[in-house]
Amino acid sequence: MRFLGLSNCDTCRRALSELREAGVEPEVIDVREGLTPDLAAAILTDVGEAALNRRSTTWRALPEAERTADPAALLAAHPTLLKRPAIEVDGRWSVGWDAAARARALG
Repeated sequence: MRFLGLSNCDTCRRALSELREAGVEPEVIDVREGLTPDLAAAILTDVGEAALNRRSTTWRALPEAERTADPAALLAAHPTLLKRPAIEVDGRWSVGWDAAARARALG
């Protein structure tokens, strides 16, 4: 299992805590350092534009013209736009920490 997130993200900390309490120790990757173009493409393939966090301060700071750019280009330029956490389980990605993501990650 791979886990992309930020150490200062409350949702990421909560998700990691729940995973570790369940005995799961994912490979943790800081989104600012580890979001490669291939990884971004894989996430976008699995979840589409839902991978973009349109409620983030990064998104709100973007000029309107840039918001219409290709999602892969946006993630390459602004990796913190990735909705967190992004979790890979059995080769498939999910984003966020809702009930469906919990069920997939915790099996």
